[in-house]
Amino acid sequence: MTQKTHRFSISQVTQGRHKFYTCTIPSDVLAKCCFVSTRDEDPVSGFQRVLDKGRAQEIAKYIDEGLGTIPSAIIMSAQQEADLKIIGKGKTVEFNDSPRAFLILDGQHRVYGFSIAESSLRIPVVIYNDLSRRDESRLFIDINSKQRGVPNELLLDIKNMAEYENDEENLLREVFDLFNSDSESAFFNKFSAASRAKNKITRVTFNGAVKPLLNVFRGKDAEEIYSILNGYFLAFRVGLETLDCEDTMQGAIVFRAISSFFPIAASKLKDRYGSEYSVDNFHSTMEGMFLRTKPAKFKTPGTSYKALADYLENNIKSEFTL
Repeated sequence: MTQKTHRFSISQVTQGRHKFYTCTIPSDVLAKCCFVSTRDEDPVSGFQRVLDKGRAQEIAKYIDEGLGTIPSAIIMSAQQEADLKIIGKGKTVEFNDSPRAFLILDGQHRVYGFSIAESSLRIPVVIYNDLSRRDESRLFIDINSKQRGVPNELLLDIKNMAEYENDEENLLREVFDLFNSDSESAFFNKFSAASRAKNKITRVTFNGAVKPLLNVFRGKDAEEIYSILNGYFLAFRVGLETLDCEDTMQGAIVFRAISSFFPIAASKLKDRYGSEYSVDNFHSTMEGMFLRTKPAKFKTPGTSYKALADYLENNIKSEFTL
C-alpha cells in the first residue's frame, strides 16, 4: 500500500547554524501528524497526559466560533517517520501522513486545540529537519526559556480596550481606577495598573482580593463600592500607624488579608452604627482589635493571607463580653 503524503509550498530560512522551513499547513493535517514527547508511545494519549485539556478546549472553541486568528507559528522537528523531502527546486516540502511525523517544540496546546476543533484553518509552521535529540532538547529549552509571556497585569489593563471585559471585570476595573486616581484614596499613587512594581498593588492582586467581596456589595455601583472600601482601608491604615507598620498595606499578602477581613469589620460596624460606613465608624469598630494586634504579624505576614485574616478575626471577637 502506497504511503499517503502531503505537499506544501515552503520558504527556507537560515539563522545561525540552523536551517528551517516555513509554510502553512491545514490544522486538521497538523493535528494528525504531530506528537508532544518522544517518551509517549501513543500521540493521542501523549497529548492528554502532558497538556492542559481545558486550555486546549478554549482554543478549539475560539477556532470554531470564528472569533479571530492564531497567527503565531507552531515549531516542529521532522522525525524519521516523516521522510521529509524538499522538492520542486526547493519550493515544496513533502512528508508522510504519519502521527509521529513531527515532534512539537513549541505550540503544543494550540495543536491539541486544533485536534479537537470541528473546523479547520491554515496554520503557520516552522519545520526543522535532521536535528539530533540533543539539538531538539536544546531548542526546546531555548524557545521556552527565552520567550516571555505577556504579564497578567498588562492583559487585565488592556481588556477594556479590547472589549473583552465581562461585567464583573468592568466593575473591578472601575473600582481599581478610583483607588488609583482619587487623591482621597487610601492607596493614592500606590497602585500599578499595567505592570508589577515594588511596594505597589497590581490589578491582579486587587482583583484577587476584591472579587470575593462583590457579593457583599450586590447592587452597588463602582463609586459606592469605592467609597465604603476606602473608608475601611483608611481606618485600617490609621490602626497600622499605631503599630508603626502602615507601609505593609501594599504587600500582596497583607492587602488580601485585610480585604478578606472586611466583611467581619463591616458586619460589626453595622451592628453598632447601622449603614454609616465612615472612616470614624470603621476606626471605632476596629480600635480595640489593634490594641491586641502584634506588629510582627504585618511586618512578617508569611505566605498565607487566610492565616492573617483569621488572626484579625480572632482578635476582634475577643473583645466581646456579656
